[in-house]
Amino acid sequence: MSALNIGLLLAYSAGMSVGQLLFKLAADSAFGAAKQAGAASQMVRLVLDPFFLGAISMYFALSVMWVWILSFTPLSRAYPFVAAAFIVTPLLSHLFFHEPLDLRFALGLVFIVVGLMLIVGRQA
Repeated sequence: MSALNIGLLLAYSAGMSVGQLLFKLAADSAFGAAKQAGAASQMVRLVLDPFFLGAISMYFALSVMWVWILSFTPLSRAYPFVAAAFIVTPLLSHLFFHEPLDLRFALGLVFIVVGLMLIVGRQA
């Protein structure tokens, strides 16, 4: 797998993580302040929320990017890079939302990184 392929796949994965942060911001914005509001009111707040609209836009762009990547990368080699978002998203949630991370997470992170290294190093 070329350095360009790896870079594009990591950029895709990073974009997925940013999208998840935007979804969390949308949830906090639309539902956090309006816990007493009815479900319909909360859904309207969500649909109009700029973080939600940003996340949806990002995921649309990432979907286009994913199809483009798959035009020159085998799915079996590309899809495991989605696992990189399992690393980045919790780290960013810890950084921005102060969500806890523990030793079990760190151990899982090591397994994911080792798995990705095995896949990237695999001969086609």
